[in-house]
Formats: sequence, structure tokens, C-alpha cells
Amino acid sequence: MSAAAARLVVLLPALAAVLGLFLARRPGPARGFAVGAAALTVLAGLVQLVGVHTGSASRAVATVPALAAGELRIPLELQATTATALIALVVAVVGWAVQAFAGWYLRDDDRYGTFAATVSLFTAGMLLVVQSADLVLTLVGWEVMGWCSFLLIGHWSRKESARRAAVKAFLVTRLADVGFVLGVVVLAVGAGSTAYRQVLSAWGPVTECADTAVAACAAPDGTLRTVAMVLLVIGILGKSGMVPFHDWLPDAMEGPTPASALIHAATMVAAGTFVLAQLFDVLAASDGARWVLAASTAVTMVWAALLAFGQSDLKRLLAYSTLSQVALMLSAVAVAPAKEGPGAGVLHLYSHAFFKALLFLAIGWLSVTVGGTAATTLRGGLRGHLVVRPAMFVGLLSLAGVPPLVGFVSKEHVLAAAEAGASAGEARAWLVLLAGLVTVVLTAAYCMRAWLVLDDVTAFDAERHDGDTATPAVRTAVVVLTVLTVVGGLVVLTPLVDLEGHIGWLMAVLSVLLVVGTGLLVRRFAGGSDPAVRLVGARMPHFDRGFGVDRLYVALVATPVLALARLVVFLDREVVDAYVRGAAVGAALAGRGGDRAHQAERAATGLAWVVAGAVAVALAGVALW
Repeated sequence: MSAAAARLVVLLPALAAVLGLFLARRPGPARGFAVGAAALTVLAGLVQLVGVHTGSASRAVATVPALAAGELRIPLELQATTATALIALVVAVVGWAVQAFAGWYLRDDDRYGTFAATVSLFTAGMLLVVQSADLVLTLVGWEVMGWCSFLLIGHWSRKESARRAAVKAFLVTRLADVGFVLGVVVLAVGAGSTAYRQVLSAWGPVTECADTAVAACAAPDGTLRTVAMVLLVIGILGKSGMVPFHDWLPDAMEGPTPASALIHAATMVAAGTFVLAQLFDVLAASDGARWVLAASTAVTMVWAALLAFGQSDLKRLLAYSTLSQVALMLSAVAVAPAKEGPGAGVLHLYSHAFFKALLFLAIGWLSVTVGGTAATTLRGGLRGHLVVRPAMFVGLLSLAGVPPLVGFVSKEHVLAAAEAGASAGEARAWLVLLAGLVTVVLTAAYCMRAWLVLDDVTAFDAERHDGDTATPAVRTAVVVLTVLTVVGGLVVLTPLVDLEGHIGWLMAVLSVLLVVGTGLLVRRFAGGSDPAVRLVGARMPHFDRGFGVDRLYVALVATPVLALARLVVFLDREVVDAYVRGAAVGAALAGRGGDRAHQAERAATGLAWVVAGAVAVALAGVALW
């Protein structure tokens, strides 16, 4: 039963995507079908979780017959474990909430049916990555998400800004995915199989052997392993929006809010954390790859949190918040001691899915009511809202890491993992720990800023809420995510996640003091106005533009690439093609000369026959005369 549920978790949203396209021109049936299929996926995920937690399911789940490519085995298996079942359920819940919200948010959109089908396919891709026990299936799900993200971000394709954001996301993630594909190839070829079990066995750390003379215990090539994992990490940094690939993710806010909630909460940008968790033993033995990951995540979490504080649009504030939080979860995988495993990073993935989906749906609901997501438009918008106000309050507290919410539990496990690595003398763990503490302060600052703007009593206008038409399905989705954010860390997540490390209570007290102190300081500094306006002032447009990173992309990447492309075109047309065109011209000239000679010869021959004919006629005439 559990094995069947593991297959259904992936198949149901995939089938919903295909069948949803046939209903795309009928909004009503398309809406009911998309939400219903998402609910069935949640049910299948729950059945799978109960099955694996009670020990009734096997780890490996067969799908189609295995493939053989020469000496390479491709088993194409799924897996059913507690960790995979739990995150699959989380993704399914978020997918259901997004579908329920999208049915209302895009109720007047003439392309809603296509959007809903794309969301279903996107969810299927993420669930395939989660359930996969095979690198090839992981790669398939990985690329499906990349393609769907292009479609979702560019859904409002009539807008030039949406088209540009979609192309930008596609190009940046495709560039990074080159590394991901190459890393998968190296790992698979070295192991002779694409199955995770064989890859971990072939590339993981060498254990003691009874016979040390046997090929040094078949020790893998350490340099090649590092190269493979660095390539894999590069692909994950691109998909997750880490520095230097980070600028595409805030621009992805051009897509509809349901798409933002899906991409930012529990799918594409968080998928890399789970992939590295699956390959943690190999990553733990690759010091160079862990340094690359730690350095990028440490810079990203601080830089993104700083930019989040100065955003004039609160939806983009949440986007930069996603960058910072994903960096936090990836940093735990980068620095956690090998004996503790990747549990802290995976736990933060779970909790981030709940509170970030909640925040995006709440801000989207509020934006429909008040007419936009700019801070000036949303000012005081929470006042008088009986559902969104407590939801936003809980979401921001969890994002800031206030106990006992789920965000606090997972964040403290991440800091504890970094502290454990630092205690072991790891320099990269010290880097992540210091960056994490700075991020705690900055996160508390922008969360308090967002709350002060949204709950400003001086800007309250009861008439703005008269147009609230949210459906019961939307209200239910927001309430469910709110409840999971409150109790998720204590009731659902912690008992089911394999965490070797424990929260360091001294560090927890320190981080809570930082959060509370920063929040009170920002509130006092604000003095009844937007603290970002007071602190950032005229520099806010620079924060909105990410301090020119987009122009830096153009200067350092686009301009050289375009110049190189022009050079290639010139060489192709003026040098390589010159020989071909020269030969063609020579052949044409020779042909024309031959043709003219042939025509001259034909003309002379014809004239001779004319003369001969005239002579014959003359002779005949004389003779007959």
C-alpha cells in the first residue's frame, strides 16, 4: 500500500497536469479538477508517511524496468523513507494551498487553466526529485521544475517585464545546470550506476577494511570526487538563487503570487538542499565542495537579508527573505559534522515551506484587497482583517525565529550545527555561524519593519476591506498553513526528522535576545513611520535594483558573451564561409564561361547547318530547273 502511495504521490500531479490542459478553456471545471487532484496528492502523501513511519514500506520502490547503457546501470527507482515521505507531504500540502489560492487569485485570468496545469506539473517535478532514488530521475524532475518556472514566472507574458524575468531565470539557471549535469555524469560513471545507494557506496568516505592491501579499500579518487561535487554544488547554487546567481529570484516576483509561493516555499529553490542531503556522505568527504557551498551561502544570507530591509515592495522583501533562508538551510549542509548528518538543513526546509507559503499567500490576499504590494499601498492594510492579520503575525514571527514557532526550532538546529562544526575547529563553520548571527539580526529588523508597515493604525481604512471576496478554500488554506507554522516544529516535524544534533540552548537564548532586541530597536527608531524610509531614504531605489547586480550581469556576462557571439558570427561568415563562397563564385564563373563557350560552339554549328541547308536548297533548285 505504501509503495503504491509513493508512486501515486508523483503520478497524481503529473496526470493532473496532462488532463488539466484539456480543461484549460473551462475555468470552472479546471479549478475544481486542479484543487481536487492536489487534495488527492496530499492524501497519498499522508498514506505514504504513515506507512513508512510504521515500517510497512520498503525503501526501494520500482517504477519501470531498469535501463542499461553499456556498463552503466539505471534502475529508475523511487524511495520511501520517513524523510522523503515527510517532505513529499509538505510539498503536497503547499501545492494544494497554492492551487486553492490560485483558483481565486486568477479567477478573471483567461489563461488560468494553463497556469493550474503548469503548477501541477511543477509539483510533480519537485515530488519526483524528493522521491527519487536514482540520479537520472532526479535530473528529470530538476529540469521539469526549471522549465515550469520559466512558464510560471512569465505567465503574464503580455508584460515585457514578465517576459524578461522569465528569460533571465531560464538563462541563469540553465547556465548553472551545466555544472549539475556534469556532476551527475561523473558520479554515475564512477559508480557504474545512477542509484543513490551505489553512488554513496562508490564515492563516500572510505571505511576500515580487513585487508588494506586490496586496492587501498577501493578508495575513490578524492580530486575527481571534489570536482564532481563542486559541479553539482554550482548547479544547486544557480537553482537556489545563491550568490553569484541570486539576481534572477527577486525578478521572479513578476509572476503571479501563487507562482511565487510555490517556487519560493517548498519547491525549486529548496530542492538543492534535499539533493545534497541525499548525497551528504559524498559531500562530507569533499572539503572543497563544502567550502564553495559555505562561502556562497554565508555571503548570500547576509546580503539578501540586508537588501530585504530596504525594499519598497513587500513582495520583493519576501523574495530576498527566501534567498537568505535558503542560504541558511544550505549552510547547515555545508558545515554540519559528518556524524550529525544533514538533518538541520532538511528541518529548516520543512519549516520554511510552511511559513514562507503562508506569508506569500497572505500578502497576495492582502494585495488583492488593497490593490498592490508596494509598502505605501499596503500600509495599514492588516488592520481589521480577521484572517490575514493573525496569519501574517505568525508568519513573520516564525521567519524571525521567535519561540516556540517552527521557524525558531529549525533555525536553532542550523545554528547548533554550525556551532558544532566551529567547536571542531572548522573555519567554514565559524564563517557560517557569524553570518548566521548577523542574519538573525537583519531578519528580525525587516520582519519588524514589515509588520509596522502592514499594521500601521494611522493608515487604517475600513473601506479597503469591503471588497474582500476570498473564497472558503482560500481561507482554509491560510488557516491550515498558520496552524502548521505554530505547531509544526513541536508536533509534526521534530519527532520524524533524524536529528543527531540538539539545540544549543546558550546559542538559542543569544539568538532570541538578538531577535527581541533588534525588533524593539527598530520599532523605537521607526517613530510611527516606515523604518526603511527613515534609515534608507533616497537610497531605496538602489536596494530595489539590488545595487546594480543586474547591470553587472550585463557588463560582465551579457556584453562579453554578445561580443564573443558577434566574433563567432564574423568568423563564420567572413572567414569560414569565405572559402565556401569563394569556391561557389569560382564554380559559377567557370560555369558561365563554359556555358558561353558551349553556346558559341552551338551557334557556330547551327550557322554551318543553316549555310549547308541553303546550299542544298540552291543545288536542288538548279537541278530541278
